[in-house]
Amino acid sequence: MSQSPIAVFDLGKTNSKLFVVSAEGRVIDEARTRPVWREHADLRVLDDAALFRWMEDELARAVATHGVDRMIFSGHGCTFALVAGDALVHAILDYEQEPPADIASRIDVMAPEFNETYSPPLPLGFNYGRHLLWLNERYPGLIAKADAILAYPQFWTWKFSGRLVSEVSYLGCHSNLWAPLQDDFSSLVDRMGWRGQMPEFSRAGSVIGAHTVTLDDGRSTKVAVHNGVHDSNAALHFYRSLGFSDFTLVSTGTWVIIFNPASPLEKLDAARDMLANVTVDHQPVATIRFMGGREYDVASGGWTQPVSPEAVAAVIAKRAFALPSFALGGPMPGHEGRFVGPTVEGEEQAAVAMLYVALMTDLSLDLIGSANAIVIDGGLVKTGLYASVLATLRSQQTVHTSANPEGSAFGAAALVFDAIGRNPFVNDCVIAEPALMSGLDEYRREWRHHVDAMTSGEPTSRREKRA
Repeated sequence: MSQSPIAVFDLGKTNSKLFVVSAEGRVIDEARTRPVWREHADLRVLDDAALFRWMEDELARAVATHGVDRMIFSGHGCTFALVAGDALVHAILDYEQEPPADIASRIDVMAPEFNETYSPPLPLGFNYGRHLLWLNERYPGLIAKADAILAYPQFWTWKFSGRLVSEVSYLGCHSNLWAPLQDDFSSLVDRMGWRGQMPEFSRAGSVIGAHTVTLDDGRSTKVAVHNGVHDSNAALHFYRSLGFSDFTLVSTGTWVIIFNPASPLEKLDAARDMLANVTVDHQPVATIRFMGGREYDVASGGWTQPVSPEAVAAVIAKRAFALPSFALGGPMPGHEGRFVGPTVEGEEQAAVAMLYVALMTDLSLDLIGSANAIVIDGGLVKTGLYASVLATLRSQQTVHTSANPEGSAFGAAALVFDAIGRNPFVNDCVIAEPALMSGLDEYRREWRHHVDAMTSGEPTSRREKRA
């Protein structure tokens, strides 16, 4: 049985990371890079060659330094690749670009019904089936040239192993390509004739091949390649592997993605960015999401330091609010983010932004019917007060936080450990202490009043400024 460390490549749009996870389940090394998105024929596309070189170099370093003998990929959920032979048929698209209006009007009517795919109609390439249709309109015959349509983690799995496979957690992630209740491809796939270009399925974490690494001294060694996974579903798998069962996961990063397996799919509202994700074991899970990390960055003015309780108390007392939305998607579509109340700057602006993200999370938890335990994972835990404010807002639920900000990477590692019959991870989550902040309940009531007024079309305040 392997006792060597695992290389986990956690691939986001803005940041891509390598984590070397020891046989004992600890991160013993890491590296980061920013993927390059370049202009190509009036499209933004990934410089995949540059990212591949970085990954090969870092893998070789991890092998030489730590004896890594296994690797896996975790990826953000809106990206695909068309491949033929040993090359891309078309460069990988940046999902944050909108098709021209005339094309959008033709392709959007092709999306399956929500109760088939549980993929809400989303802008840009958030439904990556939409970007497939865009390429099909832009270059008729292009997709037919592809041997395979690969989800993003499976593209990298193929690059390192040479084997074409599919994986359900990524296909089932608001792509319009999967019908969760049928556990099969959607009607769109068959209508477009794409089923034959969807490779055979392999469970996330299963061994599908090997990659040869050549070291600086000329020696070569084999690294087992495990099938990749959708990042937020990896986080869900991680906390289940720690023993959590009936719980709502709040996975935070660029997106705040909230999974509540206890919520029936019938309660999902497509108009509020509610959807079904699909677990690595093919089970649909009710989900709601918004771009909380991105919104915090925008609304805070790029604040990168922790926010103090004093700053939060000050903006609560001032009744300074941020209202949705500061990014596309989320449960309040069609509204432009703005501030209401006294002008705030610096740390106080960041405090308003943090409260905004906590209140949006609270609203989303209500919409997804969360009444069970809550586990918070990811980057927003680092803001310091987010979890404790949420614990105050959700006083009838136990709120757990993870000291591990990289749940998706650890979930990917857990899938590798599953494949080799091990589970070294220990549940080190702690219960978040509620924040003792005078006026927070009233602040929430006023914020909800503003939000309710937005949805009914009423003016919220005369004292507002645009983000």
